[in-house]
This record gives sequence, C-alpha cells and structure tokens, in this order.
Amino acid sequence: MAASCMLRSSFLSPNHNLHQQSSPKSNRASFFTPIKATSSTDDAISKSPQLQKHRRPADENIREEARRDVSSHNFSARYVPFNADPNSSEWYPLDEIIYRSRSGGLLDVQHDMDALKKFDGQYWRSLFDSRVGKTTWPYGSGVWSKKEWVLPEIDSDDIVSAFEGNSNLFWAERYGKQFLGMNDLWVKHCGISHTGSFKDLGMTVLVSQVNRLRKMHKPVVGVGCASTGDTSAALSAYCASAGIPSIVFLPANKISMAQLVQPIANGAFVLSIDTDFDGCMQLIREVTAELPIYLANSLNSLRLEGQKTAAIEILQQFEWEVPDWVIVPGGNLGNIYAFYKGFHMCKELGLVDRIPRLVCAQAANANPLYVHYKSGWKDFKPVKANTTFASAIQIGDPVSIDRAVFALKKSNGIVEEATEEELMDAMAQADSTGMFICPHTGVALTALSKLRKAGVIAPTDRTVVVSTAHGLKFTQSKVDYHSKEIKNMECRFANPPVQVKADFGSVMDVLKKYLLSKNSKF
Repeated sequence: MAASCMLRSSFLSPNHNLHQQSSPKSNRASFFTPIKATSSTDDAISKSPQLQKHRRPADENIREEARRDVSSHNFSARYVPFNADPNSSEWYPLDEIIYRSRSGGLLDVQHDMDALKKFDGQYWRSLFDSRVGKTTWPYGSGVWSKKEWVLPEIDSDDIVSAFEGNSNLFWAERYGKQFLGMNDLWVKHCGISHTGSFKDLGMTVLVSQVNRLRKMHKPVVGVGCASTGDTSAALSAYCASAGIPSIVFLPANKISMAQLVQPIANGAFVLSIDTDFDGCMQLIREVTAELPIYLANSLNSLRLEGQKTAAIEILQQFEWEVPDWVIVPGGNLGNIYAFYKGFHMCKELGLVDRIPRLVCAQAANANPLYVHYKSGWKDFKPVKANTTFASAIQIGDPVSIDRAVFALKKSNGIVEEATEEELMDAMAQADSTGMFICPHTGVALTALSKLRKAGVIAPTDRTVVVSTAHGLKFTQSKVDYHSKEIKNMECRFANPPVQVKADFGSVMDVLKKYLLSKNSKF
C-alpha cells in the first residue's frame, strides 16, 4: 500500500468528511492531501497535535468508542431480483426476511450508486487505504473497512466481526517460475482467516444483519445452513460470538474431521444427514420456510456482499492496478459472482478503469458449470456430484448458477476443470514450493496450468489464484497422498519419510545419497 495513502486520515474518524455533504470535492481536497513519506515528515506527523489520536478511556472498549462517532449519510442498499429488467419496480428492504423474488428467482443487493458516485474514485481509494491495519471498530475488518459498499445502513453496534479479511496476497515466485514459466503469479490466501476459509467474509455480514433483525424483534430464533464444511464453521463461529443459536445440516461422512469439529466446538446444533450437499440444501430450504430459522446459505445474497470485498482487497494490495486474470474455485458458484461484483463496482465508481478476466475452476467430479460452458451456455443441467478431495465444491446443482454465468459472460471468462489426480498433484507441487494449500486451490492451479499450456494465459500476465481454505483443514488428504494410499492414483510427487536404522553409518549413507541427488558436485 502506498505510504501516502496509509498516512491520510488514519488518525481521524473514518467517516469524518464522508458526511459533511455541503461540498464533497472540497472536503476531499482538504482531508486527503497527499503527504510524501520521509523520515522528517514521519517525525512531524508524530509530533503534530492535530493529527495525534488520543487513547480511549481505560474503561471504554472499541465498540463503545465507535458509538461516539455516530454519523449520518445518504448511502443505502436494498434487495432486487437478480439481473432484473431496469424498469422493474420490485424491491425489498434489507430488513425484510426474504430469499427469493416473486418469480422464485435469486435476489441481489443493489446499492444506491448515484449516492456513492458523489465521491470520486480517488476519494474511495484513499478512504479504504486509510483504514487498513487499524483497530478502529469496525474498520479493522477487511470487510467492514468497505462498510459503505457492504451494508451502509447497519449500526456499527450491530456488527459481528472477528476483523476478518485483509488476507495475504502471496507472490508465488518459485511455483510460477518452476512449474508454469510465469513471473507474476499471486495467490490470494483467503483461507488465512478466522475459521480458515473465505466464508468468514460473507458470514460476518449475514450474522451482523441477523443481529440487527433480532434487536428489531423480527422472528429469528436461530440461523441455519447446509454445508460441506466451511460454511458451517464460519456460521457457528460468528453466531457464537453474537450469542445466536446456529443449526447446521452436514452430509454424513463427506467432510473432513477438521471441518466437522469446528461447528461442534463453537456450540452449533449439528445434524449429520445421510445425503449429499444438495440433499442437505433441499432440507434446509424446506425447514427455514416453516421455522423461525434464518437461511445462511449463498442463496442469501447478503453473504456475497462480504465476499466481494476480497476482489476490492486484491486491487488495493496491487495499489489499485488491475490483474489480468483471477482464478476462483467454484462449487455453489456464489463466489465467482461476488468477485465479479467487487471488481465491477470498483470500475463503475472510478477506482479502476477495467476488470480482470475471470476463470471458474471446478472439480471434474462435480462440474455442472464446466459442462454448461462447454455446451456454449445451452440448457443447464445439474449433475450428480461424485466424491472429490475438493469436498467444499462437491455440488452438482449449484444455487448460484445464473449468477456465475452472468459474471463469466460479463468478464469474458472461462471455465476449466481438474481431475482428482490433477488437483492432488497440483496441491503437492504447490506445497513443495513452500505453500500449504487446500485441494480446492489445487483445482484452481490445475486450471491455470491448462490455460498456460494452451497459450490462453501468457507468461507475463499478472494472475491471481484465489485460495479459498487453509490447508490445515485437509491434512488427511495430504497424508493419504504422501503415503501413496489413494486408490488408482500414482501420487507422482509424494514425499514419504525414509525409514532408517538407528546407527550413524546408515544415517550417513542415506544423507549422502540425498545430498548427491540435490547437487552432483557433492
């Protein structure tokens, strides 16, 4: 992040000039005057009385501190039917409990873009940059640092946050050079998060809105989801933080133990159901139609508002330069649309002048979008999802199929797939270069490899692979791979431990052989 951006406004209330509406442009000029970062200016800033932030009283926490910064603005958002006719009059307030349009279609969160456009791109870039790395509630979160673009009308006191987001954008130098011949490959580690997956980005928004609804005495007793693992972990953690009951439907024997233990540890009411994800999804829809349980799956468009901030964050981390490609693993397909929405919003509001091309990567064992893409977007047909190591995307009838197709068409996007052997080999190769990725990221890396070999992605293209979950959630799959215990899989890059006798000579012989294999001069 540019030093001048970091210095601007960081010691003042993040909303201070945002709401003095008499002259937005004059406010911008005075509030966001660039400061050239030098040692002398650093000293001057630290000594400047008007820029020093006084520590809050010892008996006041950061949420209470935020209450003193109550401000008003003209930003708003509402539900509208997804991809509706511009002349449609159908819309719903965000405080209404609703998941589908009148016609039964998906909903989308629509922001008042005219109000947001009263401030130019430079203003928004500077505001978002000024909040990075702070502990000011709630802006220390990578999601809520973009609050005006997420849930503009929610009171900060209702927000449930673990300061998620702000995840690492990692230059995959060795992997890019050694395996792909690329010099500008990056991995966005969304799995380095509170519960170990990108789902935290959406769940902080959804649970915050539920918290608001409960305070408004809306009929919400708990929050429920169907899950292949990561959604349930995020839901249970954020609900536990807010003291809201969470109910989880999991497909029996189809998720890792690390994923299963998270909602259990966080106090969720877990139902292990003898079906697949699609069966769980059908059941949770039926249950939430009858009981006062708020639906937390990505059918609910609120989560996508949080997930889109990862796209904005990528631009921010590149100092608002746009990458050429962004590759996202896809299962229920809300995330590919969320990334499109984040990039498109930045373009529409003048923060950048274009959007990257998007690639959605699917496991071959659960590839309905890939089949649809290969058919030329002809009639979509769900598939029966077969078992895949990329368990979080083992979905044959994705809820957000229409959203994904829209995003890919608008971004000149591509869909690729990875077999089980391909995704596991890609995961092992990435791990061998210092990463520790999940199988879903292996799917995305396989897609990248295929597009590189086909010449679609050039060696100099700046490319971002989105890593959606932490590798520590999938250690059993790694153990099985390196033990060569996966049926019908060669496990070409397995690295099992070497059994050696407990004597000096045997150890020396093994080490000499190993060192010779690494350096013939030895």
